[in-house]
Amino acid sequence: MEGLLNFSGWLDGFFWGPIMIYLCLAAGIYFSVLMKFPQLRLVKDMVGQLLGGKASDKGVSSFQGFAMALGGRVGTGNITGVASAIFFGGPGAVFWMWAIAFLGAGSAYIESALAQVWKEEIHGEYRGGPAYYIEKGLKSRPLGIAFAILTIISCGIMLPGIQTNAFAQAGKLSFGLAPWIIGLIYTALVGYVVFGGGKRIAKTAEMIVPFMAIGYIILALIILAVNFTKIPEVFGMIFSSAFNLNAVYGAVFGQAVAWGVKRGIFSNEAGQGTGAQAAGAAEVSHPAKQGLVQAFSVYVDTLFVCTATAVMILSTGAFNVVNEAGAFITENLPGVEKSNFTQEAVNSFIPGIGGGFVAIALFFFTFTTILAYAFYTDSSIGYIFKKNTSGSGYKNAILFGRVALIAMVFIGAISSVDVVWNFGSAAVGAMAWFNVIVIILLTKPGLATLKDYEAQKKAGLDPIFVPSRINVQGAEIWDKIAKENYSEQFAAMNKAVKEGKLK
Repeated sequence: MEGLLNFSGWLDGFFWGPIMIYLCLAAGIYFSVLMKFPQLRLVKDMVGQLLGGKASDKGVSSFQGFAMALGGRVGTGNITGVASAIFFGGPGAVFWMWAIAFLGAGSAYIESALAQVWKEEIHGEYRGGPAYYIEKGLKSRPLGIAFAILTIISCGIMLPGIQTNAFAQAGKLSFGLAPWIIGLIYTALVGYVVFGGGKRIAKTAEMIVPFMAIGYIILALIILAVNFTKIPEVFGMIFSSAFNLNAVYGAVFGQAVAWGVKRGIFSNEAGQGTGAQAAGAAEVSHPAKQGLVQAFSVYVDTLFVCTATAVMILSTGAFNVVNEAGAFITENLPGVEKSNFTQEAVNSFIPGIGGGFVAIALFFFTFTTILAYAFYTDSSIGYIFKKNTSGSGYKNAILFGRVALIAMVFIGAISSVDVVWNFGSAAVGAMAWFNVIVIILLTKPGLATLKDYEAQKKAGLDPIFVPSRINVQGAEIWDKIAKENYSEQFAAMNKAVKEGKLK
């Protein structure tokens, strides 16, 4: 076990070195500046497009796409991930989680819009994501297959264990249940939804995600209201530690940046390429619409849910902090695992009940995340077999992928916390390395989608996508979509062009 722990730790460190940290920050700045900060300018559009569009036989609605992606983003990273960021990086890590969320919204827009531009209809359903836009945008199917395989390994094998392990640990602490019992029950529930296919996953996410996120945020606001006198202290700690102005946490300043970005991306998935796969499945009239929706989901994940966790932990003092050598800088909870900081925080507010509430929240958070992983795994398998989705190879691969994911759900519940976290974090890093470089190379078509969307909005139109308007090739599916599903909008756009209202 020690050898596996050491290897997993090395693998995580390999993919999350300083270059990766600064690459993710730089990409967020790069896209945000080029698009003139749509995460500020177009917040109204983000919320408006969230409820626009309806599900079809081929695609999910905008909200279902949002719910699936948010279900993937809002998981154990929002509870255990925030706690580990504070444990290793101090309170300042929370600021850097905010920073990567704000900047990462730009990356999330680009990858999600590109997923829509080059989505395809496979086995009667829309599919999209990095593998698809790598093939069409960079004209390299081998690279597309490589990313699809990486996604299958990451989302189907390495990442599910983090989610179930977090809930198993919380369930053991709060309810006294053995991890293997929790694992069996959890696995059965996941299996029921996963084997129902993409539509059942989308509908389940649509029902669960809004309520779980809102309930959790309300609890955090109540705790903050009760501890309102500590608000200046909490935010003072965060900002002073983030900029190396706090004498207590100066020793972990570098770790604050690294762990804030690392756990921020793990939580919100901006630039990782996973949310883009949910975006590619949506039924919308223009790629920018789903790009804006997915950018907003990054906000909800980090600025709302992760902040809620941080506020609960810091305002109640339920945390420890260690330096790089492993020595405690702050030890408010002797003998308590970092994965249980949030439960301890809520339990200090509602003795005997708070821990159970967090465990239940973790169940819903982690459950919807695993469903998103299942959808991403299916999408990647669909890409590999897209030329023969009616054959036995595709069907067997889908079955094998779902069985493997479900097996890892159970294995994760009974495994070491550090081992599953290291492997899962390494998987996120590997995907982010690959995808961030790709979307930088595809900057031009990504930016063109937003420019086209805003031009049509300025002309008083409900935007509709016609690939030739931005000189995009390989997206012929949109000509069919525009004429068959959005004929009135298509006619209005053509009229505006003839009248000179739209270039």
